[in-house]
Amino acid sequence: DIQCIAASLKWQHLVGPSSIFQLSWIKLENGFLTGTSPLKKKHTLLRLLYEALVDCKKRCIVRALKDPNAFLFDHLLTLKPVKFLEGKLIHDLLTIFVSAKLTSYVKFYQSNKDFVDSLGLLHEQNMAKMRLLTFMGMAVENKEISFDTMQQDLQIGADDVEAFVIDAVRTKMVYCKIDQTQRKVVVSHSTHRTFGKQQWQQLYDTLNAWKQNLNKVKNSLLSLSDT
Repeated sequence: DIQCIAASLKWQHLVGPSSIFQLSWIKLENGFLTGTSPLKKKHTLLRLLYEALVDCKKRCIVRALKDPNAFLFDHLLTLKPVKFLEGKLIHDLLTIFVSAKLTSYVKFYQSNKDFVDSLGLLHEQNMAKMRLLTFMGMAVENKEISFDTMQQDLQIGADDVEAFVIDAVRTKMVYCKIDQTQRKVVVSHSTHRTFGKQQWQQLYDTLNAWKQNLNKVKNSLLSLSDT
């Protein structure tokens, strides 16, 4: 068992270098466990491996949040390694990016500024991404969104609304147009941030409605052809 754990640490050090993996393997190479009992040696190796794996999970989450082209993160929460992080700050932060609003991120950052900064995440980039994610959620629930609502929920100025909408459309996460006269945004489509049972039901209802409409059109055409 000890040899297997040590081999795992060595493999992780070689193929996925990180500070924790490197430190763990260096300790082994330098005889860190020399003279210790087999049981203590096994426990120490397990602890080192656990620390290394936790570090790997964190780096995976941070890399996803940093990606300027990544906006959907719900699949990460289903991964078993990530589930082991429940209750930790990194998991709380990921959950915010999955389904929470901008205000939740702002509150989290105010309480955990040092932690977020230590991850190498830039607050302004996080704010920009959370604004888009919040807007996506708003667009799913509302086909029309007033400028005033956007300014309040997205924490942007009146002069920034148009530029924000243009940038949002460029991501292809939201399709909408601006109605300057009515001071609102008209939404034609928005990507769901999460896709679970509720979204599958909505998709089923939509497809079923289309099917019924097509049947009505078909029946109308058949009745016309009979006459």
